[in-house]
Amino acid sequence: MLGASPDTVEDQAKFKAQESLPFTLLADEEHQVAELYGVWQERKMYGKTFMGIVRTTFLIDPAGKIGKIFPNVNPKNHTQQVLDALAELQA
Repeated sequence: MLGASPDTVEDQAKFKAQESLPFTLLADEEHQVAELYGVWQERKMYGKTFMGIVRTTFLIDPAGKIGKIFPNVNPKNHTQQVLDALAELQA
């Protein structure tokens, strides 16, 4: 499992330790990976327009094939969605 974010390497290391995450986090400071996956997009908030990450989850199999994409993720209920999709993909 891999997580990617435009945060710095230091920010990612702190978050990984704080949350005891058992997987690698990628610091994508120049948003190169985000652009490749199409999640670096124009966003609007409080009347301002800016470029930023559109929170998205990609399930990628060991061969590198994308099995499922979850756009505009709501982190509050997302865990079960991912677990259900993993079970479905493994069936």
